[in-house]
Amino acid sequence: MGCRERAAKSELLRIVAVEGACVPDPRGTLPGRGAYVHPVPSCIDLAVRRRAFPRSLRVQGPLDTAGVRHHVEQATPQEE
Repeated sequence: MGCRERAAKSELLRIVAVEGACVPDPRGTLPGRGAYVHPVPSCIDLAVRRRAFPRSLRVQGPLDTAGVRHHVEQATPQEE
């Protein structure tokens, strides 16, 4: 969704909209329409800049992506 590159479903992070916010769904069990994105900060940033989350999840208005960004930053190993 962010970088538009194809990948296996197991390599992507599922995102769902819950009460005006994007919520990560790593197990794929939350109800509702899901959108898939690579679990890297650069792909999340591209999706936010292109306003892809509201369009893909078919919701009106902007969505809060802080939860997704926090989840991805925690999962990504920090470079030193």
